[in-house]
Amino acid sequence: MATTTTENYVKAIFLEEQENPGAHVPMGAIAKALDVVPGTTTTMVKSMAKTGLLEYRPRIGAKLTKKGNKLAIRMIRRHRLIEVFLVEVLKLDWTEIHEDAEELEHVVSDRILEKIDELCGYPEFDPHGDPIPSTDGTFKPVKHKSLMECTTGRDLTIKRVLDQEASFLKFAMDSGLTPGASIRVSERNPVAEAVTVTLNDNPSLSLGSKVADKILVG
Repeated sequence: MATTTTENYVKAIFLEEQENPGAHVPMGAIAKALDVVPGTTTTMVKSMAKTGLLEYRPRIGAKLTKKGNKLAIRMIRRHRLIEVFLVEVLKLDWTEIHEDAEELEHVVSDRILEKIDELCGYPEFDPHGDPIPSTDGTFKPVKHKSLMECTTGRDLTIKRVLDQEASFLKFAMDSGLTPGASIRVSERNPVAEAVTVTLNDNPSLSLGSKVADKILVG
């Protein structure tokens, strides 16, 4: 049975692999995702390689095997379903649920998880717009453009918020930048690295590229 640390590692590596499919994930990227020092990461990854969860190449990085992918997708499904339950059923604030889901994903039984799925109406996305893998392990990443990439002058819908830090989610919520909201990019200034948007016909809002890159629309 995988430990909590192992489950956290495969999930972090999987999510990093989605950003650069087919490539090994550098130790530094894994360490940053898990907020640990690179030396600790290397030691853990070497140990996991011995169990067949991943391939490790010194000075290059790690890449999950089929076994590792299966475990990672299982953990991502658990995490995102629990987040739906916390928001939709327990009515918790979406800015506060990530850490709770991080803890619960390791202890909730499969039987309870499937009841959560049924109770929540078999959701396809979590409260942040992240896709939820199916029960058979199918994971279909949805590609959307960010506010820095999308077409200007068109009515669009916010599909996903990439940053799950509480401070960013609070800003997004206070600004109306939540999944399902109608939005239009009226102006984009590459030099200033900023966009001007209109949300639900409200007064325009100016966003820097660091924020705009984290808001995906479709």
